[in-house]
Amino acid sequence: QVQLVESGGGLVQPGVSLRLSCAASGNILSINQMAWYRQAPGKQRELVAPITSGTRTTSADSVKGRFTISRDNAKNTVYLQMNSLKPEDTAVYYCNMIVILTTGLEYTYWGQGTQVTVSS
Repeated sequence: QVQLVESGGGLVQPGVSLRLSCAASGNILSINQMAWYRQAPGKQRELVAPITSGTRTTSADSVKGRFTISRDNAKNTVYLQMNSLKPEDTAVYYCNMIVILTTGLEYTYWGQGTQVTVSS
């Protein structure tokens, strides 16, 4: 059993920064890819940024140059540093992890979601 707990969302004005965190706990042997997704009202969930176990990263064109994903393997935690936030970044943000359990099985887990609202 693995749980992902997110934190760091909130209501902010355009142009400011936020950092989201997502910590995994449970019967974890290792974690392959970690990622952040977001879902805006009335839209499909979209991939924001993934990071591999080898710390290779990519990001959606809409956040390139503003958002940075990183991970701390010792803490089983993934971060999303969001700078220069825009109203169109408003969404529920979800972390996602591909986890190798201590049993050797691989499962994909999701966080509960954290609301980010960018508004003046």
